[in-house]
Amino acid sequence: MKRVFVIFTAVFTMTTFSFGQNQGLKFATRYYDAADKWVAFDKKAEDTTYMVGFIYIDEQAGFTYNYESRFIMTNNGLEKLPSALDSVSLKVRLSQNTVNVAVLSDEEVKQLNLPEVPDWLKYYKENENENSYLVRIGFLYNSVGASHNAIEPLLKVYEKEPHFQGLEFELAYAFNATKQFDKAIPVLNKAIENDPKNFWYYRELGFALKNQNKLDEAEKVYLQGIKLSSDKLQKAEMAINMAQSYFQVKDKAKFKEWAKLTKKYADKKSRIYEYIDYFEKNWDK
Repeated sequence: MKRVFVIFTAVFTMTTFSFGQNQGLKFATRYYDAADKWVAFDKKAEDTTYMVGFIYIDEQAGFTYNYESRFIMTNNGLEKLPSALDSVSLKVRLSQNTVNVAVLSDEEVKQLNLPEVPDWLKYYKENENENSYLVRIGFLYNSVGASHNAIEPLLKVYEKEPHFQGLEFELAYAFNATKQFDKAIPVLNKAIENDPKNFWYYRELGFALKNQNKLDEAEKVYLQGIKLSSDKLQKAEMAINMAQSYFQVKDKAKFKEWAKLTKKYADKKSRIYEYIDYFEKNWDK
């Protein structure tokens, strides 16, 4: 029978489900840590059934939940209930508001008569060994704040083709986001050698250096990044990073220099501008 695909873009928000009695299921996993896994969503307090489905990554759409069925808890384990949606594939795009899920164990998957992975997953994995696919997966993990999961696929590409389009920025971003600044720096230095006019590399390199307290080096890098960028917001963000660093080490002359530069590019109603005001008001505290 031909299956009908129904796609929803937003459900499973933080208010969709309660976290009541779950009798053994642990709803403690973020959706981005459950890719390629069978998962259960918690039920409402008044409900008796749970939802089970499979989380995967759609290369274009991102993290997606494919609803399978409902199930109940019994003395003998989990029992899958008949689904009214046998001819419909219900897919849900997941977002930062998605509640935590319970990843099902191999035994629980067997109890629900589910395959190890759905047969249809292979269609989303056709390109999994291609550089473009792996970089895209890294980007998707980075974009939802799961940079710890982005590093592995990105490194696979870096070992083969380090200057592949978009790779070096995503890998450096992931290293910075996971506070592995010592690993981000050589990636970015090589990236700049290859493409010295890409301000994004300077933005990430300046951030890595500043977080290693190499402020003189960070300052030179950020100044070059600001020079190359045509985006006022990015200029302001690079400037506020240096202003913050000099605020923290109480170098007033340098702070004033970078505070002035920040105000030059930041919108007066922006949070960045507010930060500078805060630093100035709290200098002596």
